[in-house]
Amino acid sequence: MPPTRVIGHRGASGWAPEHTRTAVRLAAELGADAVEPDLVATRDGVLVVRHDNELGGTTDIADRPDLADRRRTQTIDGVELDGWFVEDLTWAEVATLRARERLPALRPLSARRDGRDAVLRFTDLLAIADETGLDVVAELKHATHHASIGLPLDALLADAVAGAHWSSSGRLTIESFEESVLHAVRERGVEARIVYLMEQDGTAADLVGDDRAPSYAQQRTDTGLAALGRRVDAISVDKALLFDRSTGRLAPSDLVERARAAGLGTLAWTLRPENRFLEPEHRLGAHDAAWGDWTTEWATVAALGLEAVFVDHPDLWRRLPTR
Repeated sequence: MPPTRVIGHRGASGWAPEHTRTAVRLAAELGADAVEPDLVATRDGVLVVRHDNELGGTTDIADRPDLADRRRTQTIDGVELDGWFVEDLTWAEVATLRARERLPALRPLSARRDGRDAVLRFTDLLAIADETGLDVVAELKHATHHASIGLPLDALLADAVAGAHWSSSGRLTIESFEESVLHAVRERGVEARIVYLMEQDGTAADLVGDDRAPSYAQQRTDTGLAALGRRVDAISVDKALLFDRSTGRLAPSDLVERARAAGLGTLAWTLRPENRFLEPEHRLGAHDAAWGDWTTEWATVAALGLEAVFVDHPDLWRRLPTR
């Protein structure tokens, strides 16, 4: 069985604000095999790497009086959000923003770098990947929402990778919580591994409103996985789904084995050392920001034979005695 690949989740985002040039380059230096950017689109159709289309949590836009009038409320994938949205700005405007740590209470050391880095375009990130040798695992965010406002992410992605000569690089993976956009990418001739992201609960945004549509939980049954195995290359799941408590104690689940039987690879997100993100059995002390027994949890994950894991600290994964 090949070793599990390590993907720098938005770069080395445990050490520097996510999606920044610093975080991406640091991921390469700390041993990542690939980097994962989240992609959203500006009003003029430029793909940028941000956690979400709302910019208030990851940039200094709230401190920009010249952009104060762009603040508004809208519903994205069934959730009402108030803030500044990337689709309301041109790339020229987004390029003036500075990146900030998204989790400053948990990562104060990273937050010290607030304001040092600008926002990256997807093409900027591809250039860094070329320089550092990183593969790219790109997530298309809120595809149905973007399509509804005339910004089809599949078309924008196809243009971006073609322009950067990544269309047939063999180093590109595309993932999304919405399966329809993955097939649209493939239909546009983009050569990439296709990965379907799965939440623990709920239904994919592109299936909401269809009474016959399966939930994420239904798609993880043997029948659901067999169907997915005929349409995508792999699934990417919340790390919590790798654990089973049905016997009253924490143990590895059989999800990876069942997915493999259906012809699917399995990736998992996101491994982090802070108590806030560990399974309760692996937390040490009462402080969310303190590092718990991450080595035990990550070693359990490493033994499952995953295709890849998303981590915020690539160097910590490389410290594990068995991967």
